[in-house]
Amino acid sequence: MKAMIFAAGLGTRLGHLTKHTPKALVNIGEKTLLEGVILKLKQAGVDDIIINVHHFHEQIIEFVNRNHFGVKISFSIEENKLLGTGGGLKHAAWFFDDANPFIIHNVDVISDIRLREMYDIHCRENAIVHLAVRDRTTQRYLLFDDENRLCGKENLSTNERIITANISPQTQLHRLAFSGIHIVSPRIFEFMPQTEDVFPITDIYLKIANNVFAYQHDYGKWMDMGKIELWGMGYELGCAR
Repeated sequence: MKAMIFAAGLGTRLGHLTKHTPKALVNIGEKTLLEGVILKLKQAGVDDIIINVHHFHEQIIEFVNRNHFGVKISFSIEENKLLGTGGGLKHAAWFFDDANPFIIHNVDVISDIRLREMYDIHCRENAIVHLAVRDRTTQRYLLFDDENRLCGKENLSTNERIITANISPQTQLHRLAFSGIHIVSPRIFEFMPQTEDVFPITDIYLKIANNVFAYQHDYGKWMDMGKIELWGMGYELGCAR
């Protein structure tokens, strides 16, 4: 099973911690964010991982090469510029050559989501995408119908609401927050723009909304560790040595 870890971000929300270190190598307790995600994927049955890198990418590559995680790891280097989540996945399309669904996981997400369960549901339903979502408070939501099908998005801070699915006026929509974890069919590459290299993956998901479904995981924990505010919650953050 293959997976991609999104780790190319600048980590600006972590302030001084990412001044000389990539976000992926910030420590949470005794493990870096990157190590935690690799082990989570390995536990779910992943044995082949690609990591997109940009900010201090040499440090990430060196860290992986001197550790033995028991899985094959490759890199998609976005050397000159950040490509966004969609552009980053498109840049790594060569890696997904086995026609099987794969996992995408943000490097700064910690959770006890049942990844294998989510993956198996995706395979049974033969969808193009399943998105991990939670009923939590945020400013940006994805909108789903009663069948867990993606219909649009809503930004409360800008009062922007976009519906991309064909729905009736009576359709009840539910706000759910994206968790930074996806299960994706390689069919996704058929819908990517040919001439654009930098774009968010959400644009593609909204374009094919009828084939994108929610996997709701309101059980257990979920944390976006890319926020410096979590210092106030007692988490021990530091930089990898």
